[in-house]
Amino acid sequence: MPDPGSSSDPTPAPSPQGSSSDPTPADSPQGSLSEDGAADRDETRHPRIRLVATDLDGTLLDPSGHVTARTRAALDAARAAGIVVVPVTARQPIGLRAIAAEAGFDGWALCGNGAYGIQLTTHEQLFASEIAVAVQERIARELGARIPGLLFASVREAGEVFVAQEGYAEVATLSDHKRDPASMGSAPLSAVVGTPSLKLVIRHPSLTPREIFATLRGLDQTGFTATLSGAPFVEVMAEGVTKATGLARLCAPLEIDRTSVVAFGDALNDVEMLRWAGLGVAMANAVPEALAAADEITASNADDGVAVTLERLLGL
Repeated sequence: MPDPGSSSDPTPAPSPQGSSSDPTPADSPQGSLSEDGAADRDETRHPRIRLVATDLDGTLLDPSGHVTARTRAALDAARAAGIVVVPVTARQPIGLRAIAAEAGFDGWALCGNGAYGIQLTTHEQLFASEIAVAVQERIARELGARIPGLLFASVREAGEVFVAQEGYAEVATLSDHKRDPASMGSAPLSAVVGTPSLKLVIRHPSLTPREIFATLRGLDQTGFTATLSGAPFVEVMAEGVTKATGLARLCAPLEIDRTSVVAFGDALNDVEMLRWAGLGVAMANAVPEALAAADEITASNADDGVAVTLERLLGL
């Protein structure tokens, strides 16, 4: 689909006959993992897996932010079976690099909630969708009028550039963006919103992301999509951009049908991906919206939920 705002992406290879990269939610039954798992192994329900798409924080990573030995073994077994394993995350490349070795990630990755796809080894960019300047300026103006004291930051240039508003670094921590707040700089708001962004970040010193999100949802949504990832800020992407659309754009040139995709997630920003994939799996620790969107519910990220499901699907 064409990107709103500005976009820089090579034309992907055409989808093969019978494949689908349409990010329309899949018509799959919702519910919990069956007790014996027999129905879940039925190949008529879940065709051969060709791609595993996994969120990171709250999903693949344990509560300490690391990949356990059991989860790494399951990922390696999937790759050994010829399955493509793709991190699909709100993080930027700097945050992926922090755990890439632990997870064995060295191929394609979807960052910024599906705003852009990159190859982690060659740094090739498959696609990028940016928020137009006029849209960013409108958000800052209209949302700022409703909530005084907001702070904005812009993610740019394949996720390697982070431009923070004056005062943003003072309320940020290293874990927020996997960046030292001292390196974030201090720019006027006009400079933050005056260049297209892959992702626009909005936070407040005292209000919760849910409170900001609720007010933002009351604005005209033309030109942008907003979501929450569990981080202490609201995340805004170009209109229509979600993890599902990013995954569809990656699957098209790989000639992988969405029915052959298994997706794991736990947060509001995972909902569209869980619905789109042939098998959407929510973590036991997921937010209600993700639980409702999933076909199955696995164990929590503290209990190697991704590994539990992959071991079953792979017959390990």
